[in-house]
Amino acid sequence: MRVERLALQVANSMLPTTHYAKSGGVNIAYQTVGTGPRDLVLVPGWVSNLDVFWEEPAVVRLFTRLASFSRLILFDKRGTGLSDRVTDMPSLEVRMDDVRAVMDAVGSQRAALFGYSEGGAMCALFAATYPARASALIMGGAFARKINAPDYPYGPTRDQALAFAEEVEREWGGAVGMETRWPSQIGDERCRQWWARYLRASASPAAAAAVLRMNVDIDIRHVLPAVRVPTLLLHSRNDRAIDFGATRYMCQRITGAKLVELQGVDHIPWGCDSDIILDEIEEFLTGTRHGIEPDRLLVTVMFTDIVRATERAAVLGDRSWHDLLESHHALVRRELERFRGREIDTAGDGFLATFDGPARAVRCACAISREVRSLGLEIRAGLHTGECEVIGDKVAGIAVHTGARVATHAQTGEVLVSSTVKDLVAGSGLSFQDRGMQRLKGIRDEWRLFAVEQ
Repeated sequence: MRVERLALQVANSMLPTTHYAKSGGVNIAYQTVGTGPRDLVLVPGWVSNLDVFWEEPAVVRLFTRLASFSRLILFDKRGTGLSDRVTDMPSLEVRMDDVRAVMDAVGSQRAALFGYSEGGAMCALFAATYPARASALIMGGAFARKINAPDYPYGPTRDQALAFAEEVEREWGGAVGMETRWPSQIGDERCRQWWARYLRASASPAAAAAVLRMNVDIDIRHVLPAVRVPTLLLHSRNDRAIDFGATRYMCQRITGAKLVELQGVDHIPWGCDSDIILDEIEEFLTGTRHGIEPDRLLVTVMFTDIVRATERAAVLGDRSWHDLLESHHALVRRELERFRGREIDTAGDGFLATFDGPARAVRCACAISREVRSLGLEIRAGLHTGECEVIGDKVAGIAVHTGARVATHAQTGEVLVSSTVKDLVAGSGLSFQDRGMQRLKGIRDEWRLFAVEQ
């Protein structure tokens, strides 16, 4: 739906520029975020995609907070994401060369390294090998050896690990592995869809399986005593992907390492323990923890789009449709100004706007619905009031997604609002018709919706 594309466009508008560093003839994609006094390289786990990361609010919050006290350096490992595809999966040594190439490209002489999951082993090896370039080491849900051994009971057997790689290649395309890596959101359809898209955009089925097979041979246990930089280890006792004992093992063998025991169920760092992880990393690197919260405001979000726009465009032709859209946009912006609304974004024929008062938002939507009929158009609108994160001149958060979903239930010419909006405008003189309880795609719980009587 157009309102869903609009919500996605708002998130994508925050994408940083992607650059490429050459490493042994392979192009490594990287991004930098923030201008803090220290460099922090984030080394991803299994697979990654720099652009798709920015589509998920939980990941955006993680990156934004890290970038508040550092210059955050992000990259996709060779063979994954936006980096060059390769025939063979690289060794840890080659991956260290890739990190050095990215650091050189951004002019970073020394940086803290934060590796989660499989990324942790490479970071530990890098810190031991190049201590002059590693100011600190942070590992989240990581391991020194992937599979178990007689003296190391903290992983699956080789056969189990290889069987999982086969399963991944066979079932690639859906939310593979989410039940162990992000189980707290396994029942959230929006998160499941993003996770599946994230994996598909990060690697092909064969490449994803190849990474897992390569991990079977990871064993840097002998390197751990050689790590001499300040080290922070973060791991949850309830991690379903990597045994907590794997991190406890590393802590016992890295001199001066600090172990923080988490209590959540998620393996990835943007999961349910994210706030604790961020607090610990900030304090570890800076000596203080600010717990920076993004600006949050209670606002009413309004989504509108033109009904049957595609069919109308086909009848009119490109030029006439463009002229009609210009008239539509001018009309919407005029009403937004009249009712003190703030335009956030537009995608084709849809608008996202915010208001500091729900009654004004409802009246604005009704006015737009009436006025566009003079152009021979009909719109539908959806409104919801909730707390939003304000990021620059954009807004984000569950309230935005809820407003978008409400709009998808509106009929031709209808202004549809959530029960929150209806309750807040009591006494305003506005009247509503009950549209009953509705299930909003990707939103927990059912919502009672109301159509404004115009």
